[in-house]
This record gives sequence, structure tokens and C-alpha cells, in this order.
Amino acid sequence: MTAEHSLPSPSAPSAQAGPPVLHVCVTCRRGGPAMDCPPGAQLLERLQVLLDAERLAGAAPSATLRPVACLAACDRGCTAAIAMPERWTWLLGHLGPEKAEDILAYARHYAASAKGTVMPSRRPATLADMVLGRVPATLYNEQEEP
Repeated sequence: MTAEHSLPSPSAPSAQAGPPVLHVCVTCRRGGPAMDCPPGAQLLERLQVLLDAERLAGAAPSATLRPVACLAACDRGCTAAIAMPERWTWLLGHLGPEKAEDILAYARHYAASAKGTVMPSRRPATLADMVLGRVPATLYNEQEEP
């Protein structure tokens, strides 16, 4: 029995699918009380302003933003996840609007990497404690039979 998969085989060449997707938790409050515009939403807004400025300057965007309601890392907020086809997905924490420029710098390094790994020495210093976890690019081996 064979199963069809929508993912490319491991031997397929990597296709550039555009900039990485940055999933930003807009409900993150950094442990604070409920508020109309929590820090996670502020982070998303700041990132959008910076990406709009990149586009106006004629540069390719560093990332595509996707707001999400929760990334289940509330004690380490603000949080985001960065993903691209055939690369590690990283769960990032200890973020905030004040780190938006550095997050986009990280996104550019991530996009340029072969497998989605950006060594700590290449990350902006303000993001030294941001990695909370990572998820493999492929969670299963397509060659395995069920």
C-alpha cells in the first residue's frame, strides 16, 4: 500500500517559496494582565511597519507575517514561530516590539540558511535567549511503509 504525500521527496531540489513565515502570537501578554493591545499584538504591528518600509524601499520582504492566537509558551512570551519549506521550524520566545528589527535580521539569516539553522554567533545579541524549541522539516520518512 502506498500513500500520496504533498511534500517533496528528500531528494527533490529545494524550491524558493518566498520569505519565511513568521507566526506571531498576538495574545502574548508577557505574564501581564489582560489588555486591549498586548505586547504580542504590538510586536506584530511593529513587524508590519518594518516590512511595509522594506517594500516601500523596493526590498524583498524579510518575512511574511501570520498572526496566531496562541503558541502555548505563555510564560516565555512574546512568542513566534518561523518556518519555511524544507527547513527547521523554530519556536521563539522572550520577544517584544523592541526586538522587531533584530527578528527580521534573524529571518533574513534563516531564509539564507540551507536547513533553517542560524548559529548563535550569527543572531543579534538581543535574541540570545529566544530559542524555545525546533520542529524537523519533515516529521516522517516518506519512504517508510505503514
